[in-house]
Amino acid sequence: MYAGNALCTVSTSDAIKLMTVRGTNFDKVPMGDATEYKVDNADGVDAAVAETGAVWKENIVSKSEMADLTTAKYVVSGGRALKSAENFSLLQDLAETLGTANCALGASRAAVDAGYCANDMQVGQTGKVVAPEIYFAIGISGAIQHVSGMKDSKVIVCINKDADCPMFKIANYGLVGDLFKILPELNEKLQAALK
Repeated sequence: MYAGNALCTVSTSDAIKLMTVRGTNFDKVPMGDATEYKVDNADGVDAAVAETGAVWKENIVSKSEMADLTTAKYVVSGGRALKSAENFSLLQDLAETLGTANCALGASRAAVDAGYCANDMQVGQTGKVVAPEIYFAIGISGAIQHVSGMKDSKVIVCINKDADCPMFKIANYGLVGDLFKILPELNEKLQAALK
């Protein structure tokens, strides 16, 4: 509970049990044959939904060349320190270098609230939960709400001018300095290394 800050053992004798499991808590397994899993129909659900008067309108699916944020191998996230929506293009450049099929863009709640990027890019307690091989936290201070959404990342790289920001405490690698100078140089070095 509370983004993993409270753990407990629970038992119940109720006939019906409902639970949710955080998708990033387990390693991915290969797809199996769908016939090997038993699926039980819940009687009366369709009738109960019909009684509410609810009507399906449409399914809106956003199209992107980038990997899905929740399953991407690499995530490049930006925070309020990027200062504008236009500056998020620096993250896009890095993501393209890493390969858009493997990389997704993320953001802190502060960046989303400031209007720098879309809501569906938010990582954190009130956003999406990610666990990529490498998570780039660029200009993100490391508030606990954000950390709860990316703490299972295999490697965390933090770039921030504030050497005392909480993100450095959980980062595997950290660069203290101006992200506007560091990012273009990092991107250039990655491009050279990946050739």
